Amino acid sequence: MRSRFTLYPIAAALVVLLGGCAVGPTYQRPLTPEVGSYKEAEGWVPAVPADALERGPWWSLFGDPVLDQLAARVEVSNQNVAAAVAGYAQARALVREQRASIFPAVTLGSGATRSGSGGSSSTSTSTTGSTGGRTGNNYQLSIGGSWEPDVWGRLGRAVDGASAGAQASAADLASARLSAQGELAINYFSLRQLDAQKGLLEDTLTGYQRALEIAQNRYNAGIIGKTDVLQAQTQLANAQADDAGLQRQRAQLEHAIAVLVGEAPGNFSIARAAWKPLVPEVPVGVPSTLLQRRPDIAAAERRVAAANEQIGIAKSAYYPKLSLSASYGLGASRVADLFSASSMAWSLGLSAAQVLFNAGATGARVEGSEAAHAQTVARYRQTVLAAFQDVEDQLAATRVLLTQQELRRQASASADQVEQQVLNRYRSGQVGYTEVIAAQATALSARRALVQAMADRQTTAVALIQSLGGGWQAEPSP
Repeated sequence: MRSRFTLYPIAAALVVLLGGCAVGPTYQRPLTPEVGSYKEAEGWVPAVPADALERGPWWSLFGDPVLDQLAARVEVSNQNVAAAVAGYAQARALVREQRASIFPAVTLGSGATRSGSGGSSSTSTSTTGSTGGRTGNNYQLSIGGSWEPDVWGRLGRAVDGASAGAQASAADLASARLSAQGELAINYFSLRQLDAQKGLLEDTLTGYQRALEIAQNRYNAGIIGKTDVLQAQTQLANAQADDAGLQRQRAQLEHAIAVLVGEAPGNFSIARAAWKPLVPEVPVGVPSTLLQRRPDIAAAERRVAAANEQIGIAKSAYYPKLSLSASYGLGASRVADLFSASSMAWSLGLSAAQVLFNAGATGARVEGSEAAHAQTVARYRQTVLAAFQDVEDQLAATRVLLTQQELRRQASASADQVEQQVLNRYRSGQVGYTEVIAAQATALSARRALVQAMADRQTTAVALIQSLGGGWQAEPSP
């Protein structure tokens, strides 16, 4: 009997000694291309320290109160964000579940049975039925516990893997939130740009209507032929058709914004308002800050860490699985005798199991986990490269659009002057109506191109904010 009790301290000491024998590779963040600065930012906006790139309500930099209200609703009403929030909560619950497996599990059990047997005689004190059979009661009460020592680090790696998965889920939530807010801002600015385009067309339609009246009056006076009137009518009808097309596009954008803020399109509308084409100056940090700021990069890196832990979990199957168990119970035929010393029973146990042959299944799982890790590393590096490309693309677009907007402004001003001069010459009979139509069409095209360039600068600024992973504090500029 003495040897039985000396077994358990030895086993416990063995578990403690082997506790540091965790198998599997130590995680190291994969290497990525080293970039000192953004090529497209050279000579444009100087870099600033990373601590100036504060996350926050970046959309407020555009100075539009309607956009501010809509963006705030995305946080609580957008269903993609809500799904990401639920996914993050699920990942956190999985971490708690995996962490619980490290600790012993304690169970409490109780039971009561009544049994009987046939026969005509019995010396038992059990109750005897009218037919001579014997019946009896049995009551049990027990408490037990079991614990699997994390000798090879399998449980610890499962916890670390779940934690990395939760961190990746948190980054996914940040990505979903940033994506929804960015999509909202782009749709909103596109809607306001259509409002500005519609305002231009309305002014142009008024001018075309006056031109038609002039042509009609000159035709009635016998100065011109019917052709000029027909050309004026054609030009007016085409412009009216363009105006109707803008109404359709605006309705579609309004519907898209409604879905982004979690409302049915039938219950949502945005009134026309003056457009504020403000574009914030972008203080671009060094490329290394992108690895910490972009939530999609953070999510990809955390999935690499989770995959790394799976390698250790798979390799732990090569080693024995140990478990400790203990129980203490009471049993009696009467409740009154249940807690007497004679009804007590206890047990302690140590077990070990080792797979001797499974046709290479363990090795296959290890190879599979290593391949999965290599896959996540490749995806992480591809995500980083795509992020650098995204930033460079938006920086180039921002620089070019600034130049393009100024050229569009000059072209529009010149086209307006030509239109007015040609119209004056037509009234004096110096030119035909064909030249008027050409001048008016050129002027309208130049005005709409200027509005489009201004809108492109705003939407590119939003895209650059997204590519940098968040907002910053800066003053908007016209």
